[in-house]
Amino acid sequence: MDHLAAAEERLVSERVQQKLHDINIAAKEHLSPIQDHVNFTLQQAYFKCAYECFDRRRSQDQISNCVENCSVPVVRSQQMVENEMAKFQERLSRSLMVCQDKYEAAKVQKKPGTMNDLESCVEQSTQDGIKMLPHLGDRLKASFSISGEVKE
Repeated sequence: MDHLAAAEERLVSERVQQKLHDINIAAKEHLSPIQDHVNFTLQQAYFKCAYECFDRRRSQDQISNCVENCSVPVVRSQQMVENEMAKFQERLSRSLMVCQDKYEAAKVQKKPGTMNDLESCVEQSTQDGIKMLPHLGDRLKASFSISGEVKE
């Protein structure tokens, strides 16, 4: 029976890994236009701005301050994306932890079907997370004033 339980746990673990992979794919799909905006549009603006800072009439401190000011939009945008993703991951992690806690409690009580319940809970948590990604993307697009679809 222990071999059967171990095999069942491995199978569920593989399925959970697949669900997490699905979330990563969905996140890339919904957030790639935002990353493109930060990595290309804002970075390009930064380099153009920084280039203009290098003027022989300016002191080294003035040049440094100018370049630093040019980096503010990029840094702020990267921080915003990182903060939103951290919140998303925290919510998902808490949801999956609830699934794990329910599973552990059911296992101690020797309830039948605990693996199926765990798998169902994980499925629901991942689907809920995937459903949140478009809203997260829209919120970030609005923050960055990105209109429509940004092509890769």
